[in-house]
Amino acid sequence: MPKALRVIRLDASDTHVFAAVAQPDEWAVPGTTVFASGAFGDPGELKGKARQAFVSGFLGCVSFGYSTLVSVGEARTDELEAAVEALGQHFVRACGAPNDMVAREAAREEMTAAQDLAADLPLNTLLALAREVGENGELRERIQVVVPADKEAHARIWDVVEEGE
Repeated sequence: MPKALRVIRLDASDTHVFAAVAQPDEWAVPGTTVFASGAFGDPGELKGKARQAFVSGFLGCVSFGYSTLVSVGEARTDELEAAVEALGQHFVRACGAPNDMVAREAAREEMTAAQDLAADLPLNTLLALAREVGENGELRERIQVVVPADKEAHARIWDVVEEGE
């Protein structure tokens, strides 16, 4: 099975950071196309939660919300095709894509980028994203593997608990 990026939520912080929040277990892409389209305005001028989505958000392919972290997971081809189709429709509705064909191709490029990121990584690898506007106005993104701190070297500063506990 192909590998892709799946939204993961370790705590409730995304619900406070982003205006629209991706749901756990949905497929995700880096989502830079949304910001390149100008759907949120000039990326260099973004403020508040829109800026946070630009700076560190992966785009969920069902909710079209954002997630700080994704994990590498195995995906069925039909799941990825459905995600590409939904993402393409989102690009037409929210990002000003001129037609379905152009939008679907942009969505496929985003999904291919996500699959390329995941391809050589072990399942369940956590990834974070950092995005910025370069000196010439180009959008740059860096994807980083999130490595757990060595339990011997660091004090525990937080726990992951289920909501309602």
